[in-house]
Amino acid sequence: MRVLMISDVYFPRVNGVSTAIQTYRQQLDAVGIESRLITPRYDGEKEGSPEQGVTRLRSWSVPMDREDRFVLPRDFRREALEAAKDCDIIHVQTPFSAHMAGVAVARATGRPIVSSYHTLFEEYLHHYTRGIPSSWLRGLARMISRKQCNALDAIIVPSSPMAERLNAYGITRPLHVLPTGIPLSRFSSGDRARFRTHYQIDEDRPVALFVGRAAHEKNIDFLIDALRHALKECPRLLLLIAGEGPALEHLRDRVHAVQLADSVRFIGYLDRVTELPDCYAAADVFVFASRTETQGLVLLEAMAAGLPVVALAEMGTRDILTSASGAIAPADDVQAFAAALCKVIGNTELRSRMREQGIAWAAEWSDVALTGKLAALYRSLLSHSTVMENSWKAPSKARPV
Repeated sequence: MRVLMISDVYFPRVNGVSTAIQTYRQQLDAVGIESRLITPRYDGEKEGSPEQGVTRLRSWSVPMDREDRFVLPRDFRREALEAAKDCDIIHVQTPFSAHMAGVAVARATGRPIVSSYHTLFEEYLHHYTRGIPSSWLRGLARMISRKQCNALDAIIVPSSPMAERLNAYGITRPLHVLPTGIPLSRFSSGDRARFRTHYQIDEDRPVALFVGRAAHEKNIDFLIDALRHALKECPRLLLLIAGEGPALEHLRDRVHAVQLADSVRFIGYLDRVTELPDCYAAADVFVFASRTETQGLVLLEAMAAGLPVVALAEMGTRDILTSASGAIAPADDVQAFAAALCKVIGNTELRSRMREQGIAWAAEWSDVALTGKLAALYRSLLSHSTVMENSWKAPSKARPV
């Protein structure tokens, strides 16, 4: 079987969509499925691609978003139409030019088409659009999502709350809860001492870590506010923010405005293979406050690394932050969050217990296990089956395994 993936985003652009695509492509071959990806070419890249099976297309910068690229829909269609001759299924990863091209090619060739719904657009468009009422933007996002999803044969969502949300939009096509898996071994061998030495962090200084885009929808301001309260009880606590994005300048200014420059450090993007595992190993607790996350891969990565997690259980993270995960999910309140953070920092026995539970929980979300479920979905689409083990059923009892 051959699958054609089409996406408006991929590495070197770092985000959850890129990670999901790479994770699945690396594992699909092992279950007898070849994959080809068509995606934008980024600044500095040469013609062609060093990654096997990846075709890069001419692209332009997206206004007001320097990290993303735009490919003309006709360029996507032309390349996808040629590639579809040797493929059995089309898998669209993003709802922009890639989606338009994927649907057009699927209709022209009769190939089944599935899309992964990675991003809850209604909850973050207002961060990037000025002068337009947020209620109007939410309505527009829902209308576009409904129209796009109902043009597909199936939709993959990373969590059961996302399936519930899309069902409420009026989407009638089959919804399949299929999270992105994680490569467990990558995050179990980080070097704590090496990272702390490199960044000149004292071995005994407690460190809270956030990994992700420095974007407004990640609610990092909440973490900064929680840190202010936590410092009263844990005065040496250091917050590391690993990532870059459109809110970075605002966050730096905010940290200086509240006089926390000695307690917050921005370390930018880290290489996922050579640097990020060391970063997880160097921290004492992972913190996360996004209210709009569709899954929350970084939570699982932290757990796989043996790092205790304190996070808000909102949207997609609710599937991860269960009692079995060992994580603490305080109320959506900065003081409650700070209290939970200090509780973990100050209790070695609690951290050890959370570490063991987190590692065991993350093992259930392995890339190998979840790629097998994606392969089963592909095969069901080819055989025109409408029954799938991961198909969404209300209420939200869907589990990844």
